[in-house]
Amino acid sequence: MKFLFTFFILLNILCNKADQPAVEIFKGKLVLQGICMNYVIQIVEGPVNPTLYEQTWVNPFTNTTYKNVFGLASICTFPSSIKEGDEFYFTIPKNPVAQTCAQCKAYSPIPAKTINIAIYYK
Repeated sequence: MKFLFTFFILLNILCNKADQPAVEIFKGKLVLQGICMNYVIQIVEGPVNPTLYEQTWVNPFTNTTYKNVFGLASICTFPSSIKEGDEFYFTIPKNPVAQTCAQCKAYSPIPAKTINIAIYYK
């Protein structure tokens, strides 16, 4: 009887894990690598909530128009190996890592909307 009870508890745990939605993975591109981690990322693939990003943004310094972009909020955890023009995969964590690293204050324009992201490595 004890074995049967344990079996049902384990089965319940496994079934509950299977019911959890998978983490959504999106494809982005670093379109503007400004100074002091003022980065602009374009959404290339994936159904990111449109309220989180700018559908159109114009860089006031260059008058270049970008589509489906956001400013990088997760400056402390963004890898230095990703350069302007590179594409990469990312997730949007529900509980992002606190960004407590030092950041210089030189200005480089980014969209008003920013997102904390986590790079997804396959």
